[in-house]
Amino acid sequence: MPALCRECLTPLPDGTRRCTQCRSPRVVSNPELFDLTIAHMDCDAFYASVEKRDNPELADKPVIIGGGTRGVVSTACYVARIRGVKSAMPMFQALKLCPDAVVIKPRMEVYAEVSRAIRAMMLDLTPDVEPLSLDEAFMDLSGTQRLHGAPPAVMLAGLVKRMKDELGVTGSIGLSHNKFLAKVASDMDKPRGFFVIDKAGTDAFLRDRPVRLIWGIGPAAQASLDAAGIRTFADLLRWERDGLNQRFGSMGERLWHLARGQDRRKVTARAPVKSISNETTFFEDTASLEVLEGHLWRLAEKVSDRAKARGLAGRVVTLKLKRANHQALTRRLSLREPTQIADKIYRTAHGLLQQSVDKGPFRLLGCGISELVDEGEGERTHDLLDPGASQRANAERATDAIRARFGDKAIIKGRALRKR
Repeated sequence: MPALCRECLTPLPDGTRRCTQCRSPRVVSNPELFDLTIAHMDCDAFYASVEKRDNPELADKPVIIGGGTRGVVSTACYVARIRGVKSAMPMFQALKLCPDAVVIKPRMEVYAEVSRAIRAMMLDLTPDVEPLSLDEAFMDLSGTQRLHGAPPAVMLAGLVKRMKDELGVTGSIGLSHNKFLAKVASDMDKPRGFFVIDKAGTDAFLRDRPVRLIWGIGPAAQASLDAAGIRTFADLLRWERDGLNQRFGSMGERLWHLARGQDRRKVTARAPVKSISNETTFFEDTASLEVLEGHLWRLAEKVSDRAKARGLAGRVVTLKLKRANHQALTRRLSLREPTQIADKIYRTAHGLLQQSVDKGPFRLLGCGISELVDEGEGERTHDLLDPGASQRANAERATDAIRARFGDKAIIKGRALRKR
């Protein structure tokens, strides 16, 4: 059975459990290891890993990335996860489970910069990279063996080794014969995992596993499946195709194929992203325009950073507010030209905020962009209605370059320092 050392990238003889070269036990083996070409790379607790990299004192501590006591968990390191902390969990609940956790507000501009570096490493292997978020992506390495002189599995092991050595973050690899199985595989051996699902072993792998492994199966879909007596892939296989379609509509067709490990979707380098947004929940409800403005600028910067990382711009700016009684207010404004510039996003959302601030106090503020296009379709050089826009955009891009070289705190706008 083909095997590979994930530390020194040495191909190993059949049945080897420890590398004969470097003696590492980090060996992956599978009959089809050097034949499979579809991969999913998922960083391990990405935001928390970056924070621990930048502050070594956090290395062995439980770290939670998220908002205040009324916010939610964005992500948590594995030390915190062992104690039950999960993404999207209310912060007060997370702190009950892990009272000694270090809570850190997200630094999206830093995470975006690391994401861009990881993306560049992936593109060194193949042009067929389909990002799902800042910290995960599909890759199709078909036809790359001749270019790199090594099978895809070797290149993927080298990718995560390079991420660790050069960027200080770790990732897990899922390798298989389609996107569905590659994504499932990447979550099977976290952290620092490398899991393979081969064609011959697909049926045996899936049969007794829960259907919640299917990406997109949320609580409502899970309840519908439970009601039909479908809890495992073996349960799905007992259903006829027509029966699934009648019971679950369009989802039934998808379930029939996935039950058999079938997924015909291609890895698409430019998978459509519908919107980019960010929001924050306050410690205390506020109707103060000054406080809201400070938060709004920071949110606009985060949205801008993510848009720039993806090479996208948006034609519509959205402002989201949530009142103390949880009533949501959403305001949108279409732009004459798409933008990824934080200044433009802020100024547009600020106008919407001024129209709505009298409906406060608010417990949540968010902003975003949608109707996304390639950044090449962004702002024109001159805007007759706002003569200073071009100058501000040029200044912002110069600021981006300085931050990329000297750190995200090298330049901070005054409005970002307003009281929180």
